[in-house]
Amino acid sequence: MSKEIKFSLVYRDMWQSSGKYQPRVDQLVKIAPAIVEMGCFDRVETNGGAFEQVNLMYGENPNKAVRQWTKTFNEAGIQTHMLERALNGLRMNGVPRDVRRLMPKVKKAQGVDIMRSFCGLNDPRNLQGSIEYAREAGMISQAALSITHSPIHTVEYYTGLVDQLVDFGADEIAIKDMAGIGRPAMLGNLVYQIKKRHPRITVQYHGHSGPGFAMASVLEVARAGADYIDTAMEPLAWGMVHPGIIAAQAMLKDDGFLVKDIDMTAYMEARHLTQEFIDDFLGLYIDPRNKISTSILVGSGLPGGMMGSLINDLKGVRSALNLILQKNGQPKLSLDDLMLQLFNEVEHIWPMLGYPPLVTPFSQYVKNIAVMNLMAMAQGKPRFSQIDKDSWNMILGKAGQLPGKLDPQIVELAKLNHLEFYEGDPQDAYPDVLPQYIKEMEELGWDRGEDDEELFEFAMHDRQYRDYKSGVAKDRFYKEVAQLRAEKAEKNQVKPVSAQPIPQEPSVKLNYITEKHPDAVPVVATASGQVIWELDFEDQSQAPAPGTRYLAGSTFCTIMAAYALVPVEALTTGRLIDSCVKQGQMVQKGDVLGWIEEIKVADYGFIRDEVIPSCE
Repeated sequence: MSKEIKFSLVYRDMWQSSGKYQPRVDQLVKIAPAIVEMGCFDRVETNGGAFEQVNLMYGENPNKAVRQWTKTFNEAGIQTHMLERALNGLRMNGVPRDVRRLMPKVKKAQGVDIMRSFCGLNDPRNLQGSIEYAREAGMISQAALSITHSPIHTVEYYTGLVDQLVDFGADEIAIKDMAGIGRPAMLGNLVYQIKKRHPRITVQYHGHSGPGFAMASVLEVARAGADYIDTAMEPLAWGMVHPGIIAAQAMLKDDGFLVKDIDMTAYMEARHLTQEFIDDFLGLYIDPRNKISTSILVGSGLPGGMMGSLINDLKGVRSALNLILQKNGQPKLSLDDLMLQLFNEVEHIWPMLGYPPLVTPFSQYVKNIAVMNLMAMAQGKPRFSQIDKDSWNMILGKAGQLPGKLDPQIVELAKLNHLEFYEGDPQDAYPDVLPQYIKEMEELGWDRGEDDEELFEFAMHDRQYRDYKSGVAKDRFYKEVAQLRAEKAEKNQVKPVSAQPIPQEPSVKLNYITEKHPDAVPVVATASGQVIWELDFEDQSQAPAPGTRYLAGSTFCTIMAAYALVPVEALTTGRLIDSCVKQGQMVQKGDVLGWIEEIKVADYGFIRDEVIPSCE
């Protein structure tokens, strides 16, 4: 008898891997019936990682969105699943235990059946709580393996982890091939071994298309005994996203598997509606490069979903780096040159950093260190001259145990910086907080919500929730969309050849800084979003004045990014030469925000009075 393979539509991740935002709830409710009518899906990924934050950023209630979005699938008997990041919950930093425990209770009540939990470091301590809390709430606990390709990430490594997760009580195992670099043969062997050791455990495969292994991997894991395959649908399938359902279904059917048929009329309707959402406003946040697969990702192992933001990072870095190279008489780099250098640097330092799987947020940390290494080496400085705070937390074990050993050079560098390695359970660093949030909600007269869902949202996404309640988020979102639409319209306007501006690189401003201040170090945006110099968001005059002093590691500014407030640190001790952005200004990851002239700590109080041209 043929084995049945079932499919899940990862509608949340389709958008997450393509751009910044998710569809609004009115759009999701509109497309849900068409997804049901397609008839081929037994599961749909509805929410989790980024979904709830996005609703808050729209100025809308994420709890109502989840309830309305899952309702159609619940009524049709299609299981819904969410993604959560274990210790980090639904955000990018650690979450207190009591908030993590409340989450599955809330999500189960909202109509979510399965909680897929992953730890970017595969630390079983971080996953144990997720498994316990999901089962306690009556959800199906699906523990995920963060897949990567390295000498230590072997079948034996992963099956040992699975044994622990099953002992903790996990109902299912997800093979989370977030960068799509898992080799098909290895993945097939892994699934076979899991099924051999734990025959009653359900296995679901999730693989991205970026490097090009995806369809071969789907076939291998299916033949090895996988039960569910995650798929996408046009116009957001393939590229850096996931395999399309039509091809995956046809391939497995031809190989002898029992699969459900696809209602193509419903498929075309869902496809049309998804494109409608893109044309409405979501396409403003989708980088066209994410529609293209590239096998150059095989070497670095970086997840394909980073490619769009990565290119934006490198544009700003390239300008600063080329000025340094030009000053030293070296040839300038093209964007492709720089991208290749970055990939090579990631490959070089990844083993030195203990082989953290390159998944959010650890892929960003490794990439950030690689970028700063390129900047340092261009200035004749050694690697690891500058490491940001979040990356240090990863290195020191505050997010969990690294899979591999740190290079002695990194260990010695930590000692030189008087940094201590963390040996305890990462969860212990985050004390319970619900009582203080309950008290504040009572004082403000805010309702804790059905099943305490508003309390949960407030505790999980403090700043975004406050902005939602005040109306600031909705106003900011509509202004942002209007600005992007205006920029797109201007860009698409056809102009006479004579009216085209003559490109100039590097700018007069940057030339002046590097010539007059050769020791100036650029401060680069570590996220895309709006710059906040002061917490009064509407104040446009709070950029720091030239001469402002900074210590290495102090906060230069904060960026209101898609899903969090991201602090930007000064990576050197010195005084500000100039800042080039205003309060509330939109910047892209990698943009130069200002320049700090490096000075010795002993000379920290010494400030000269040169006046330099304004950024305007």
